[in-house]
Amino acid sequence: MERTMTRWAARTGATLALTLLLPAAAQAATAPGVTTGGAANVQQQTARLTGTVDPNGADTQYQFQYGTTSAYGSATPEVTVSGDGRKTVTADISALAPATKYHYRLIAHNAKGLTKGADRIFTTKKQPLGVAFAANPNPQPFGGLTTLAGQLTGTDNAGRDVVLQSNPFPYTQGFKPVNNKVVTDNAGNFTFGLFQVPVNTQYRVQMPDKPSVVSPIVVVSVQVSVSSRVGTYRIKKGHKLTFSGAIRPAVDGTPIAIQKKSSSGRWVTVTGTAARHNSSASSVYSKKVTIRRGGTYRVYAGVANGSFVPNTGREIHIHTK
Repeated sequence: MERTMTRWAARTGATLALTLLLPAAAQAATAPGVTTGGAANVQQQTARLTGTVDPNGADTQYQFQYGTTSAYGSATPEVTVSGDGRKTVTADISALAPATKYHYRLIAHNAKGLTKGADRIFTTKKQPLGVAFAANPNPQPFGGLTTLAGQLTGTDNAGRDVVLQSNPFPYTQGFKPVNNKVVTDNAGNFTFGLFQVPVNTQYRVQMPDKPSVVSPIVVVSVQVSVSSRVGTYRIKKGHKLTFSGAIRPAVDGTPIAIQKKSSSGRWVTVTGTAARHNSSASSVYSKKVTIRRGGTYRVYAGVANGSFVPNTGREIHIHTK
């Protein structure tokens, strides 16, 4: 009996000595403990994932997996944590789709094994509806056509009714519907086709079922039409050349400038006049200009009555001899 006790004591002593020689981490290390926490600060495209990790005495790497199914597909970068006891961990994720359900879980591993947290779910917030809207071309030449188009953005933007409204100069009428409503396509796009705008006009679009969703106001400007002609394109230096033409629509009294392009490319006014009445459809002008040297000329109609915006005629190349 005494001999047996002696052998047991020897073995126990050896085991205790070996235990004392091992580092504390090696004595206690096991696979990490993991708990998937809730999702915080959930917005249309971002969220913060939370959880806890117990490294159980060993260097441990953790990350969050996430995706639109329980197969996940995306993961946050791995982060190392060590020590004993549960530690709170978080990760911010972005580039999410609005109004979408996401699965996620926390996983961690160390030298002793891999532990997967439970699958959890959050849903991103809906993206509020908004409207982008533009006209092309803008400004529009008088008598020409422009296209009014845009996009409804946000959650549930497809298949929605959109109404075009207009408010012509002097902008005192208020916005009134123009033609029939259109329906957005699968991407929220809409087009109102080609319009001939008679005078400078404010446009906007609105959703009839959500009157608070209104686009910014787009002002479609209308340029007067300027025709110009000269008696000849070759003239002696110092002689006079008559510039004449018409402004459409009729804007009597419109300032007319005869301009010449400088060597630097800047347009310089040589002389001027004013358009006079011709008919209900047009005003006309005529002005004699002393040509001291050849070059490129044009006529600028500086209309400023609010109904239209200025425009220029074609470039005219004059040669001197």
